Amino acid sequence: MNIMLFSNGKIAGNNQILEYGFDWIAPMMEKTKAKKLVFIPYAVIRGSYDERTALVQQSFDQFDCEIIGIHTCDDPVKAVEEADGIVISGGNTWVLNRMLHDNGLISAIRTAVIKQDKLFIGWSAGSNVATPTIRTTNDMPIISAAILPSLNLVPFQINPHYIDGSISGHMGESRDERIEEFLVVNPSEVVVGIQEGSMLQVDGETLTYHSANGKPLKLFKHQQEAATYQVGAKIQFLMEEGV
Repeated sequence: MNIMLFSNGKIAGNNQILEYGFDWIAPMMEKTKAKKLVFIPYAVIRGSYDERTALVQQSFDQFDCEIIGIHTCDDPVKAVEEADGIVISGGNTWVLNRMLHDNGLISAIRTAVIKQDKLFIGWSAGSNVATPTIRTTNDMPIISAAILPSLNLVPFQINPHYIDGSISGHMGESRDERIEEFLVVNPSEVVVGIQEGSMLQVDGETLTYHSANGKPLKLFKHQQEAATYQVGAKIQFLMEEGV
């Protein structure tokens, strides 16, 4: 598989989407020879699909490839089938996942990524949907009839935009406490917290962690103290079911 799951689209000082990850993306673009990428902007709520597609095209111009907004395609499934890869934007995870199901794209994307090794790049909500379910998203379920199961490209849950610590004056639960609540109810699962400027990559069957600012990955398991993993640490065990 060729999967890149980013915590977020931009960090301070960046002007373009995924700018902090260009050096990581370039080798994957070369490896997969991807020249036509279908872009899925369904998570975008406060903005237009066309504008987000144009911004992503600007970022990927340097890789000499075409970004095709799936919203412009008469047949979304066919668009995935004919593309060299899939890019999924951040935004609202609940809306995104619902639309992936409604448009029949779950099976099409899984086939493209798992069986055909097509490139998959997602950030924020686009990373959430790569997991078995979207239950560890930070987003509000702003639609009714929310759907939980998702693409299941990796066997663990992800919490993008993970914040290590508490906010001064905030009296609600910290992110760690929210994740702990999830694990109390779902004790057999694990959650990976990735902070801003970081990315999880699956190259073949190998999982690695990358960070533009040196922030560690944080791993949560039920009734265990959360563990941190720096860039270069061995995290391959996360690809095993039931870790």
